[in-house]
Amino acid sequence: MQTNLSESAKELPRAEEAERILRNCVHCGFCNATCPTYQILGNELDGPRGRIYLIKQLLEGHEVTEKTQLHLDRCLTCRNCETTCPSGVKYHTLLDIGRAEVEKRVRRPLRQRALRAGLRQFIPEAGIFDKLLRAGQLMRPLLPDSVSQKVPARVVEPKERPKTTHARRMLMLEGCVQPSLSPNTNAATARVLDRLGIGVIDVPQAGCCGANEYHLNAQEAGLARARRNIDAWWPAIEAGAEAIIQTASGCGAFVKEYGDLLLDDPRYSEKAARISTLAKDISEVLVREPLEELEIAESKRVAFHCPCTLQHAQKLGGVVESILTRLGYELTDVPDGHLCCGSAGTYSITQPELASQLRDRKLACLESGVPDLIVTANIGCQTHLAAANKTQVRHWIEIVEDALIVRG
Repeated sequence: MQTNLSESAKELPRAEEAERILRNCVHCGFCNATCPTYQILGNELDGPRGRIYLIKQLLEGHEVTEKTQLHLDRCLTCRNCETTCPSGVKYHTLLDIGRAEVEKRVRRPLRQRALRAGLRQFIPEAGIFDKLLRAGQLMRPLLPDSVSQKVPARVVEPKERPKTTHARRMLMLEGCVQPSLSPNTNAATARVLDRLGIGVIDVPQAGCCGANEYHLNAQEAGLARARRNIDAWWPAIEAGAEAIIQTASGCGAFVKEYGDLLLDDPRYSEKAARISTLAKDISEVLVREPLEELEIAESKRVAFHCPCTLQHAQKLGGVVESILTRLGYELTDVPDGHLCCGSAGTYSITQPELASQLRDRKLACLESGVPDLIVTANIGCQTHLAAANKTQVRHWIEIVEDALIVRG
């Protein structure tokens, strides 16, 4: 695609990067065929090709309006289009650049500004989020339906983590909302790894990965969290930790980008690159282990929802499925498994109507094989799908841990 960046756009910190991405796009439109929002809305500007054109206009000096912002906001950043694109366009990077510049030029209505500020303030802080969740559970009957759906009526309490020590050790990102919404997920992970002779190192100083703020256009705040995590993990890495595990694929996708995001930071670029190399989804760890030693006692018929951040961002589609199959689970067929469920970080809060439509479509596909339960690999997807109050939804590692034969 030919570009002619304006003089002011050329002064932007990431102007050259944006121009390279734009020039890679041949405007073929293959991306629209797999774009969830384009499928629902049918508007060229609500598909990747149209959004790329809007960002091109922005960088070439054309007027930027609330309409521009709306179409960019509606993108899920599911990255399905990147999987489809024959030219290798890094659409999500271009979108981040475009959104950040639009945010500077278009002042949002007060209600939107307040909502986004609240999401940036409260979600990354695990302690604050936990208090808000507990308050929401107490007030749940009084809340509007749109809000009460986001508040689980009950949370499965975590079982005790193992106290054994092993020569093999790994770090694990605890996350910001998962310790409150699904506290047993990381505990189950620690117990499964313990059975395989792997210990989990506790680093409480490492918190939110930074994705929440970064994708709400507070990019410097998101990068600051990335730097804090690097500092928190580094002593354990120097001491021999062999991996940094993520059980939420959304966090994993972002941590794996630390190296790119901090490439120009002279203090952190090398460390960030090392972190990205060590970052592993829990499925990447287990798929290489002798799973037969886990001795599954009970198998179930399950539908696996592969999050966009797992299959499109991390390119790990099929890995969890292979693990569950090796362990004896029966996986049902899931039509249109490549499409987003509508969770997409804070998208289900900022774009509730579209998110609900996407969730209903996804659930129809997941339930078409009549599974005993639905399992997924990302806390956002898990909470969003479970809010429909249909088939039970859990993290896949929990059903693996639940089925382990107890050893005396």
